Order: sequence, then structure tokens, then C-alpha cells
Amino acid sequence: MAFGAVDHIKDSIAGVITGCMLAFARVAGETAPLIFTAFGNSFMSTSLNQPIEALPLQIYVYAISPYDDQHRLAWAGALVLIVLIVLAVSLVRFVASRGVLKGAS
Repeated sequence: MAFGAVDHIKDSIAGVITGCMLAFARVAGETAPLIFTAFGNSFMSTSLNQPIEALPLQIYVYAISPYDDQHRLAWAGALVLIVLIVLAVSLVRFVASRGVLKGAS
């Protein structure tokens, strides 16, 4: 790459990864719209034109059910969401601490 394009790419990597992390946090945080847009389908669907199941929706359905087994499943689903977020943030912090995100400096 000519004319210092490598330096520009190095400078932009931190911003791109930050944007991806913000998008991930926004998707993980906006469960209420996801509940309404999933249309309440509790079955697996492979078509993008059909309603699909979503973990936040299943957590909500199981949490309001009268059965203790489903309450435990709701807590397990919430734990899965929290673990995914913690793993993603930890991965970014690890990569950032190794100097990959520091750009050209």
C-alpha cells in the first residue's frame, strides 16, 4: 500500500473495533424491541421471512410462567446472555492491552 495507507489502516482499527463493540452492546441491551419484533415464535425457523425465536423472548416467557423448572431455565438464559457480554468485553480488553488497538503510536 502506498502513501502511508498502512498508517491510516492502523489508526482506524481502534475505531472499527470500538464501533463493533458498541453495536454488540446495543443489540444485547435492547431486548424489549427484540421481544416485540420476534412475534412470539417459540419454534426454530431457518427462514429470514418467518418469525424466529430469540433468547430474550424465551427468558421473558419462562420468567412469567407458573412452573419452577421454567423459572430455572429463565435464570440460565439470563446467565448465558451475561456470560456472552462479559466474554466479548474481556476479549476486547485483552486485545487492547496487547497494543493491537493503539494504532500507529
